[in-house]
Amino acid sequence: MAHTRVFQVSGGGGPLVEARRPVAAPGPGDVLVRVRAVSLNARDLPIVEGRYARPVPRGRVPLSDGAGVVEAVGAGVTRWQVGDRVVGVFHPGWLYGALPGWDTLYGVQLDGWLAEQVVVGEHDLVAVPEHLSFEEAATLPCAALTAWSALAGTGPGDTVLLQGSGGVSLFACQFARLAGARVLITTSSPHKADQLLALGAEVVDTPAQARDLTGGVDLVVEMGGGGRSIAQSIAALAMGGRIALVGNLAAGGGMDLTAFLARAATLRTTTVGNRADFERMNRAISAHRLRPVIDRVFPFDQANDAVAHFRARTGVGKVVVSVPHRGEQRPAGFSGAAART
Repeated sequence: MAHTRVFQVSGGGGPLVEARRPVAAPGPGDVLVRVRAVSLNARDLPIVEGRYARPVPRGRVPLSDGAGVVEAVGAGVTRWQVGDRVVGVFHPGWLYGALPGWDTLYGVQLDGWLAEQVVVGEHDLVAVPEHLSFEEAATLPCAALTAWSALAGTGPGDTVLLQGSGGVSLFACQFARLAGARVLITTSSPHKADQLLALGAEVVDTPAQARDLTGGVDLVVEMGGGGRSIAQSIAALAMGGRIALVGNLAAGGGMDLTAFLARAATLRTTTVGNRADFERMNRAISAHRLRPVIDRVFPFDQANDAVAHFRARTGVGKVVVSVPHRGEQRPAGFSGAAART
């Protein structure tokens, strides 16, 4: 029986452990994908390190975001053929409409994409935009779609405030610029500031500086969440401004409702997006030939090094793990280790 290599969480916060598993044949409605690349997101660190909010069983394969090639299809599959280039959705089973719940997440209840081959439902895949490499496509399911959803309603002349140089902020910068918005990003790193400026953003030290420059921003994509972060975001808003709550990375207490009401503001959570949203986003990516920003690409054997590099947060752009396979070509001009726009 053929086997595939995977990396599993070790339990107790230890390093990822390489293992071999039998290659599963795709059942009715399923697709076997040979994985070509996966990318890391902020949620992956607590999963790997044993501190995720929900139980993660020992031996679970992590990472929600991956792209590859259809290698085999099960009975009744009509969406895909062998050889198609595909990328997985973040929420399996969420095709359209409102989020049905949090009970089918890769890396938590389901094995994720840090493997040479995976079996997924045919409806839990979308096509890779033709101009993107597998490494670039693997950055899209969580960070890109979260940014796309957070920017809903943003248009020409709007001002958008982003926090830091993580994957969501970088995609939000690119999408907001496509929409004709003015983009400001907070960072305290001169090295990162240079790369953010190259993306067309204005770099500020604090949300207060963003308010001074704009008179108040129309939208804050909020990564920090509790305590000081949300308070600063409220203070940076224009009257009637919006906050898209993406993360809750900062420790702290509750929101000052008096300050929030004084801004006549709107707060909404952003839960990545459904498959229909993903396909709509990919059409925009294809139309504008947008390319994700990649910090570094690690080979599959160095998955633990990729996690360590991601944890250090020294670069700008997505951290990707490549799963090489002989006989296929990357798009011309792709450089795995370089940041791209």
